[in-house]
Amino acid sequence: MTRGKITIYGDSASGNCLKIRYVAEKLGIAFDWIESSVMARATRTEAFLKLNPAGQVPVVVLEDGRVLAQSGAIIWYLAEGSALIPADAFAHAQMLQWMFWEQYSHEPVIAVRRFKKFFLKLPDAEIDPVLLTKGEAVLGLMDRHLTGSAGYFVGASLTLADIALVAYTRLAHEGGFDLLAYSSVRAWIGRVESDLGLCATI
Repeated sequence: MTRGKITIYGDSASGNCLKIRYVAEKLGIAFDWIESSVMARATRTEAFLKLNPAGQVPVVVLEDGRVLAQSGAIIWYLAEGSALIPADAFAHAQMLQWMFWEQYSHEPVIAVRRFKKFFLKLPDAEIDPVLLTKGEAVLGLMDRHLTGSAGYFVGASLTLADIALVAYTRLAHEGGFDLLAYSSVRAWIGRVESDLGLCATI
């Protein structure tokens, strides 16, 4: 499907926003990036709230003026018809399974601890210890899955599942998570970074 030029309202510190950039760049979709810092309350302005009353980034404005929010919905829309979405129905469902898991079980611990430690500069004593425990369990689950996989979360090639999961996982060290303990996760991060043309983080 041909995509016209889009406008992305995103915070460069947010993995959820970077997912949109990664997909657009991978698929050669032209875009303008409007930096919208959450910390600077750019998502609370009257103009932004007209785009997304929920006051959240990312938000994409399509060439025809239609607006789409929520990272999973946006990357699915942008990637429809591409190799990033498996043609096989079961593999497609597996991709969605991992995308839903990322938002429900992964992002709420990995991203939240990163935000508190890296951006708010809170000492570990002031961060809920459950975030570290749950984050390590999340990374362990990922590592076990990847150890028995063909190199990616679904099948033997890059899908939206990998892009959704890599955005915060490659930055997990900023949240105090030791990625050296997860060899399969580290190998997968390197593979996906190479696929997306990103600078290596580990």
